[in-house]
Amino acid sequence: MSELLKCTGLTKKYGDVVALDNINLTLESGKIIGLLGPNGSGKTTLIKLINGLLTPDSGELTINGNHPGVETKKEVAYLPDNIYLNKWMTVKQIVNFFSDFYDDFRPELAYEMLEKLGIAPTHKLKTLSKGNKEKVCLILTMSRGAKLYVLDEPIAGVDPAARDYVISTIINNYNPDATVLISTHLISDIEQVLDEAIFIQNGQLTLHKTVESIREENGKSVDELFREVFRW
Repeated sequence: MSELLKCTGLTKKYGDVVALDNINLTLESGKIIGLLGPNGSGKTTLIKLINGLLTPDSGELTINGNHPGVETKKEVAYLPDNIYLNKWMTVKQIVNFFSDFYDDFRPELAYEMLEKLGIAPTHKLKTLSKGNKEKVCLILTMSRGAKLYVLDEPIAGVDPAARDYVISTIINNYNPDATVLISTHLISDIEQVLDEAIFIQNGQLTLHKTVESIREENGKSVDELFREVFRW
């Protein structure tokens, strides 16, 4: 395993509000990691910094030694927490768009997963249910051969019956040498697939450990510890 992402003294402010406060964090390749914290803790700000959608006020963030930019966009597959695709496009048009845009996109894998859902390439996105729109977004993200997958609340809008499908899609289709960073509130649903957990609160990193060590040291699941720490 090798160092994939590194944050050193990473700080981001919105006016007088400190969203991230001197974050020091290193993520290795080949891991599935939960990014966990209450609303307003700084999770989405960190995700946007990783994807180059924001720039830090101080400190540094690198992915494979590069600052977020053109090179890192080739290595990071990002699933935002909103549906971002053009609803007038057909599924086939969207797959073709991703194939043209990303060298690492695997259209055959995308079509295989879409077929399992019964979503035809001729379907327009606007004709799909909200849940299926979200699944299409996830399938497109996981069909890339990226080095880092960043998923912002991938199961938040999915009904409980569909969460197993979403989780299995994540763990069965990512590049095994890559890392998956999942931001979520639904910890109990994904805990079984996590290698590590990161707790973030008020813009500060309060915990980064393996799931196994959390259970051994605290005698609690990650979900139980989270509820205790954040008083859920």
